[in-house]
Amino acid sequence: MMSNLFSIFDPSTNLFNISFNWISTILGIMFIPYSFWLIPNRHFLLWNFILLKLHNEFKTLLKNNYFQGSTFIFISMFSFILFNNFLGLFPYIFTSTSHLTLSLSISLPLWLSFMIYGWLNNSQHMFIHMIPQGTPSILMPFMVLIETISNIIRPGTLAVRLTANMIAGHLLMTLLSGTGPSMPNYFIMILIMIQILLLILESAVAVIQSYVIAILSTLYSSEVN
Repeated sequence: MMSNLFSIFDPSTNLFNISFNWISTILGIMFIPYSFWLIPNRHFLLWNFILLKLHNEFKTLLKNNYFQGSTFIFISMFSFILFNNFLGLFPYIFTSTSHLTLSLSISLPLWLSFMIYGWLNNSQHMFIHMIPQGTPSILMPFMVLIETISNIIRPGTLAVRLTANMIAGHLLMTLLSGTGPSMPNYFIMILIMIQILLLILESAVAVIQSYVIAILSTLYSSEVN
C-alpha cells in the first residue's frame, strides 16, 4: 500500500529508458502565447503588478547592495517554482517540485554561490557573523560550530521544505480519493467538497512555498554582504 501510494510521484513514463516526465518543468512556455508578452491585458497587468511588488520587497531585503536587476534571479526562481507547483495540481501531470532532485538542484547552487562569494570577498564579515555580538568567550567555539552547521544544512532545509509540503498535500488528496469507492453514496458529495477545499488549500500552499523559498534565498544572499 505504501509503495503504491508513493508511486504517484514516480517518473514512470519513459522511452528507451529516458524519462520525459521532467519536460513538464518547462511545459508552460509552450502554452503561453507570444502575444501575452506584447499585448497588455488583465492577466499581464496582474502578473506585472505581482512581479513589481516582489522586486521592491527583494530590493529592500538586499539592502540595496546589488544592482537593480539582481532581484530578477529571485523573481525568476519564484515564478519557476510557482508554475511547477500549480502544474502538479492538474491530473496526470508529473509534479517535479515534489522531488529532491529538482528542489536541491535549485537551492544547492544558490547556497554555494553565496558562500563562495561571501568567503572570498567578505571574509571578515563572514567570521563576525558566526559570533553574535555580546557572546561570552567561553561560548564562542560552540557558537561557531552551531552557525557552521546551520549554514551547511540551509540548502537541505530549503529543498526538504518545498518537497515535503508538495508531497503532503498530494498524498492527502490521493488517500481521500482512494476511499471514495468504498464509501456510501450519500458521503460522496461530502468527499467532493473536501477535495475541493483541499485543492484550494494546495493552491495556497503552492503560492506560499514559492514565496518562502524566494524570500529565504534573498535573506541568505543579503547575509554575505
